[in-house]
Amino acid sequence: MNKLLHLLQDGRFHSGRELGNALGVSRGSVWKYLRDIEEEFDVELHRVRGRGYRLKNPLSLFSRELLEPGLRLLNWHLHLYDSLDSTNAEALRLLQAQTAIPLVVLAEAQTAGRGRRGRTWVSPAAQNLYLSLAYRITGGMQQLSGLSLVAGLAVKDALHRIGIAGVGLKWPNDVYVGGKKIAGVLLELTGDPADICHVVIGVGINVNMLFSDDDIDQPWTSLRAQQGSLIDRNKLVLQLGESLHSHLQRHAELGFAEMRLEWEACHIWQGRECALSTASRQVNGVVLGVDDQGALRLLVDGHEQVFSGGELSLRLAT
Repeated sequence: MNKLLHLLQDGRFHSGRELGNALGVSRGSVWKYLRDIEEEFDVELHRVRGRGYRLKNPLSLFSRELLEPGLRLLNWHLHLYDSLDSTNAEALRLLQAQTAIPLVVLAEAQTAGRGRRGRTWVSPAAQNLYLSLAYRITGGMQQLSGLSLVAGLAVKDALHRIGIAGVGLKWPNDVYVGGKKIAGVLLELTGDPADICHVVIGVGINVNMLFSDDDIDQPWTSLRAQQGSLIDRNKLVLQLGESLHSHLQRHAELGFAEMRLEWEACHIWQGRECALSTASRQVNGVVLGVDDQGALRLLVDGHEQVFSGGELSLRLAT
């Protein structure tokens, strides 16, 4: 991220001379860089004669110095970027280049962030969390069953540990607070799922975003909206890393069957009548839970049916 933005992220006034000395440039150059920052990162600056410049709203920017030691303890290799098309796409490219794994891709902004079913994931700069974890799986389908649901549990646990109350999950990979979406998970695979493959777990969390210039097609909230104050995104990344590491380790050792009841206890639509949309039809039924592979169990016309797949969408019937 731009060094000048790092200097301004505290939201306090900084004189042009102070900023110029820190950057080794003239005050005129500082003024030009400030204009570029406003345009590139969509931030608003206040300028006061005799006091200098400050951001209208303080930011929490990612810091390699703060993140690398904690992620190194998990044996994860950090790849940190100012901007990417998509952290999942970059993780897949790094896998293709045979980069050391497990690896974490983290970006301040995404220009083509994506969710499930080809949807766009709104990704403003320096506000939210866009993270992808890539690692190797050798246990075949057993190690893939219910994996997206386990990742959702890990996100829920991380948010709970930083003080967010009332976090719930929606099958298969959405995280909600107070009936509004706050995070999502996107899994992508490369290789042979029945033998040896690599999985990329993408996590998007609304952190400090309070409004969006983009249309979002469902009610949403953010950690800052819930807590009423700026969230330290570096602490969040480290907490999420610890939670993902422990939950994925449990899943590798025990399988999803041992975590199924824990997931069902968090499902916000458990026991409710829902509509499940597939590529060709819509099925209405009451949510019974999930099976040992993470597939959705619905009571349809008095009979239980099981559904799984990446192109399914679950909504309340009302």
